[in-house]
Amino acid sequence: MKVIVVGCTHAGTAAVEQILQDHPDTEITVYERDDNISFLSCGIALYLGKKVKHLEDMFYASPKDLEKMGAKVHMKYDVLKIDSKNKTVMCENMKTHEIINDSYDKLIMTTGSTVAVPPIMGISDTRILMCKSYAQAQAIYETAQNHKHITIVGGGYIGVELAESYANTEHVVTLIQSRGQVLNNYIDQDMSQNVIDLLKSHGVHVYLNERVTGFDRDDDDNVLIETNEKDHHADLVIVCTGFVANTELLRVQVDMDRHGAIIINDYTQTSNPDIYAAGDACTVNFNPTGKPAYMPLATNAIRQGTLAGINIFGDIKKYMGTQATSAMELFGHTIASTGLTLKHALDNGINADAVIYHDYYRPNYMPTTEMLTIKLVYNKDNRLILGAQLFSKHEVAQSANTISVCIQNKNTIDDLAFMDMLFQPNYDNPFNYLNLVAQQAVAKERK
Repeated sequence: MKVIVVGCTHAGTAAVEQILQDHPDTEITVYERDDNISFLSCGIALYLGKKVKHLEDMFYASPKDLEKMGAKVHMKYDVLKIDSKNKTVMCENMKTHEIINDSYDKLIMTTGSTVAVPPIMGISDTRILMCKSYAQAQAIYETAQNHKHITIVGGGYIGVELAESYANTEHVVTLIQSRGQVLNNYIDQDMSQNVIDLLKSHGVHVYLNERVTGFDRDDDDNVLIETNEKDHHADLVIVCTGFVANTELLRVQVDMDRHGAIIINDYTQTSNPDIYAAGDACTVNFNPTGKPAYMPLATNAIRQGTLAGINIFGDIKKYMGTQATSAMELFGHTIASTGLTLKHALDNGINADAVIYHDYYRPNYMPTTEMLTIKLVYNKDNRLILGAQLFSKHEVAQSANTISVCIQNKNTIDDLAFMDMLFQPNYDNPFNYLNLVAQQAVAKERK
């Protein structure tokens, strides 16, 4: 079989490794327009905050690694056209500008995503930077060395993480968010307030419900950020307004959602049986709603890429879908979430409700303990667990994984209320806090 992989970050790397592990004689050709693969963009904030010394440590594979396994890897090659009817691709060598044509039996589309650049006047200013790739991370690091006041546009994961990194490195930090909360894809507004309070307590200036309308330079040659509410001034601006699927090459050739993300089936196969897709280029099967959704996360990309590498040889292993489980550390606190927020559940027409547990994670007779807040979202009609959000100085990220498994396995609040969990005073109370928040939900439904 001749396989072409277009794009090679997380999903592409995982697909190539899986194919050559299971079927080492497969002829694989990789076309990648960048000069590197497998860059973990989640490490940018760690690097800027000096928690990671070398940005290069954020690579976990190299083109040479894939070549040693048997792949033909073409770096700095831009795929110009995919002809799915004739199973051909046209590429340009970005160094020599030579045009080459290639053919495939199966194609794996792992072109990832690009930063969603809002159509705002002045956004091309050299002191307005994007944040995703290795090159962008280098530019941000180098530019920030000589600029003290940094404004971040966008209050998603990357925006909040960058705000923390710069606040910890003696920068003046402003965060502008167009919505009334931060992390709106992952937590509800009441949980978001914990994050906002934490940011503000560390000197970050947070402005909500402000939509950036334009950029300019002021009289002192600083960047002027115009919003629907007021003007802000900064030495440097970093735009973190989300990502869009990079799928133009397959437009009208495979089914896509309204945002341009490729729709896949249970075996990561597109509507064209010879084309598979994985990672930020495609949708995920979102288990809490049972519908396709666009959730560009590295965890999804690696799983989908591995499955694509398995399933190009047949419908072998089903994609289990995702709960979009994620977590971040912020000023010594953990924020973790999985599944649906209450708002998103209600927006999806689900008869949902939620309870909030707020107490110490372990007995107060222990030398130390920390407060823990858990919001558990559930379906009132069938009592299924839909999602959870956790916030504490205590490490609660693994509890989000536990709830993720509960959602995956269609457990109810009644199941979780008495699910077997360890008790040891170093770690929790006789009933674990996940049991306790579920018992709150059961009690609420009894009324």
